Amino acid sequence: MTTVAYKRAKLEDAKSSKVIGTHSGTFQADEAMGVWMLRQIAEYRNANLVRSRDPDVLEGLDIVIDVGGVYDHSLLRYDHHQRGYDERFDDGKVVAGGKKMEGRCTKLSASGLVYRHYGKQVIQTYYPNLSDSDVSLVYTKLYDKLLEALDAIDTGVEPVPDGVEMLYTDSTGLASRVGRLNPRWNEGGDNSQEAPSPDDRFEQASAICGEDFLATLTGIVESDLPARSFVEAALRKRMETDPSGEVLKFESGGMPWKSHLYELEREYKLETLIKFVLYTDQSGMWRIQAVTVEGKQFENRLGLPKEWRGVRDEDLVSVSKIPGAKFCHAAGFIGGNATYEGALAMAKEALTRKDE
Repeated sequence: MTTVAYKRAKLEDAKSSKVIGTHSGTFQADEAMGVWMLRQIAEYRNANLVRSRDPDVLEGLDIVIDVGGVYDHSLLRYDHHQRGYDERFDDGKVVAGGKKMEGRCTKLSASGLVYRHYGKQVIQTYYPNLSDSDVSLVYTKLYDKLLEALDAIDTGVEPVPDGVEMLYTDSTGLASRVGRLNPRWNEGGDNSQEAPSPDDRFEQASAICGEDFLATLTGIVESDLPARSFVEAALRKRMETDPSGEVLKFESGGMPWKSHLYELEREYKLETLIKFVLYTDQSGMWRIQAVTVEGKQFENRLGLPKEWRGVRDEDLVSVSKIPGAKFCHAAGFIGGNATYEGALAMAKEALTRKDE
């Protein structure tokens, strides 16, 4: 099958006469990202920025984010620090099988508010030929993959449940990288070097936010959307692959497929969910992989038979009675066979073991 290929547009070097405002002082990733997003759309393209906490200064600016104590789209004011504020991206997700997860725990920060009102414009600025349905899909995926974390960090959502001790701290994320750009308390204080400009550092922070945004956006549009087309085609042909309707054959290997599968199962209202997918790896071997329960990393809807697990090559052929069997992971989530027919036979046999 063929898929539509999208290429990111190169923006013109135009400059808006409007002025964006945000707070002065220590900066975070949420307003740095919000400013970058606004500067991508025509109305605020490459607009000047004023960083201040003075209400009189902010009053005269065209649009203000992350300061001022007001969220009012009609006034172009987007703060989230005021009492009673409780804006969120949506009211929860429905996972495969029809179960609804609890609503998002994350309140929108400055970047989340900007994204709510201008995110689709930013996406269409770089990919003007996307259909409305694809824009909506990209919009949600981009929030899930990148922007919700910025909201959560800025609004104080713990990354692990109460009572669970973190085994390590991750300081490699975007919010941490932005934070490190703030001038240190003693930087330039010994007169041996000039003190850095906080405004200059903010511009650097906003630029790296943009790099992460575009990298994530490009991956979604130019990789995820084509992959989704392949997954949907496989889903439509599932009865041709196996009458159970629980096995998919992918025509292309190495692509992201899990999130697309969950979404498409809901769209197609499948009563019987997919248990295994078949695809080729880089060496040409056919793989059989178990589908995990949505929202879980290691819990499979159905694993490969227990007696296969950790067994390889001739020993696996002997145990499974399936020619060409190459391996089965000790955790039972993936296996391999020399041929497609063999991988399909492994899937068929595994489907008969649902009571194990």
